[in-house]
Amino acid sequence: MLETLQQPWPWYVAGPLIGLVVPALLLLVGKAFGVSTSFRDICAAVTPGRFEYLNYDWRSGWWRLAFALGIVVGGALAVTALGSANAVVDISEATRADLAGLGITDRTGLFPEELLSWRALGSIGGFVTIVLGGFLVGFGARWAGGCTSGHAIMGLVTRQLPSLLAVLGFFAGGLISTFIILPALLGGGR
Repeated sequence: MLETLQQPWPWYVAGPLIGLVVPALLLLVGKAFGVSTSFRDICAAVTPGRFEYLNYDWRSGWWRLAFALGIVVGGALAVTALGSANAVVDISEATRADLAGLGITDRTGLFPEELLSWRALGSIGGFVTIVLGGFLVGFGARWAGGCTSGHAIMGLVTRQLPSLLAVLGFFAGGLISTFIILPALLGGGR
């Protein structure tokens, strides 16, 4: 059983399991699935009354904070209990070749060290990727009224047109980042 849990799960198992969270939240507790709003709740709790956008009753969203904490704790437990020191992210040969063409060869962790590390943060490309990219993801999630999980999983299931537009934007941004911005930041390889 432990060996099964340590292997990557196929999409046809993991996808439906994630998908079952949506009706469970709606039917059992009447709540919509999403994660980015919990970050707004945290900011409202930490800076009460300082900004109009954060001036609301964040305590009513306690369940979002518990859900986000569960993601962090669950991930930490999974890595601790099921992780392996020699774990390699399972990606296709074509993706490995594309990454190698960009100078990304480190596959020892969850993220390539060439992209996400203190050393990478010192370069212009690393700074743009980590700091500016992180800011744009957070800003974009709030501007779109939710994150990828909220829109793609919850919004599409409930047939929300704004969610469809947001998901199309997320995919377009991902394609632009993958095929234009990342190669430009990494100089097309090293």
